[in-house]
Amino acid sequence: CVFARESVLQVSEFYLCLCLCLRVLSVCRRVLSVCLRVPARTAMDPLEVEFLAEKQTVTIIPNFSLDKIYLITGDLGPFNPGLPVDVPVWLAINLKQRQKCRIIAPEWMDVEKLEQIKEQERKEETFTPMPNPHYMELTKLLLNHASDNIPKADEIRTLIKDTWDTRIAKLRLSADNFVSQQEAHAKLDNLTLMEINTIGTFLTESLNQMHRLCTNLQPGETAPSQDY
Repeated sequence: CVFARESVLQVSEFYLCLCLCLRVLSVCRRVLSVCLRVPARTAMDPLEVEFLAEKQTVTIIPNFSLDKIYLITGDLGPFNPGLPVDVPVWLAINLKQRQKCRIIAPEWMDVEKLEQIKEQERKEETFTPMPNPHYMELTKLLLNHASDNIPKADEIRTLIKDTWDTRIAKLRLSADNFVSQQEAHAKLDNLTLMEINTIGTFLTESLNQMHRLCTNLQPGETAPSQDY
């Protein structure tokens, strides 16, 4: 029995070390790609935003035993079969892919709560607070890798997509008004990083183009008339 227990611990430690190594390789790959990317960009790549979302914590039910591990970002564990423990999303997905845990859906990932959020977003002219700053990325990650652990996964996916479409439509309308009215600044509350990243490139390019058009007109000059 002692030998079997030690063997299980060794296997669990191997899986966890493998997950950590894969995470380190992923970080190195992303850093290298950013450093080598030319020219420099003003907006983040959606995959980079998703990478940041993977640092969010989620509750899992492990099926292995392992003592607490100490990382730079914080301590993880201990892991005991059947006992819930909070871990980063990237670790939860890696363990789930190796059938070493079951992922518990976040509290906000509930059909009734998401229905209320969707209806409130449609009624309000401004942006309403979201249940999580990375709601879109986390929904994609968890439903792609652990849909069997998420009750009513298809309904949740549809509700999140509807809410996203409503917010992006508001954002595009706000950006159009901002550009057409030639405002100097604007303030939008309750936006998530992915939403800002989605509209950021379009908005900055539009403003740059308007600046080029304005600077081409010398002082005292006016635009040519179209009346002939």
